[in-house]
Amino acid sequence: STLEMYGAEPGKNTFANNCLLSRRLVERGVRFVQLFHEAWDHHSDVTGGVKAQAGLTDKASAALVKDLKQRGLLDSTLVLWGGEFGRTPMMQGALKPDQIGRDHHPHGYTIWMAGGGIKGGMVYGATDEFGFYAVDGKVHVHDLHATILKMLAFDHETFTYRYAGRDFRLTDEHGKVVSELMA
Repeated sequence: STLEMYGAEPGKNTFANNCLLSRRLVERGVRFVQLFHEAWDHHSDVTGGVKAQAGLTDKASAALVKDLKQRGLLDSTLVLWGGEFGRTPMMQGALKPDQIGRDHHPHGYTIWMAGGGIKGGMVYGATDEFGFYAVDGKVHVHDLHATILKMLAFDHETFTYRYAGRDFRLTDEHGKVVSELMA
């Protein structure tokens, strides 16, 4: 039933199998697990591509959150899901069904988070009516990193590494914790 819930297929290299493996790693005390699914770059065939890739990731991602919750691990596990980049709200490419794509777009980006002290059941921020620019609740990447580090019990201002005689931090000289996201 667990394999079915994830859509996992033993012996295959799939995102579903990796989600199940990540749950097993978390159960065994591994503190940081990062998964990749590298097939989201749809500069053509956006309709078919997104449908196919969502089919490979949605069920397994939902199963991971459900499974962590059922096992009492979600409260102490931060799950963050994000695509490679924002996407333009208009088309790119020829006006043929298998060639229509969407280009990279840094002004309106969506992620979702669950567990680990994140406030559930909410949407934070919004884009304009075209999905082109973030207009409400803008979160800079440094703010996102500061918030993630806070959820992992790190102070982003003191979490540094020394390189070339200088202390560097993930949030550079910027970043503020977005406390509205925290439970």
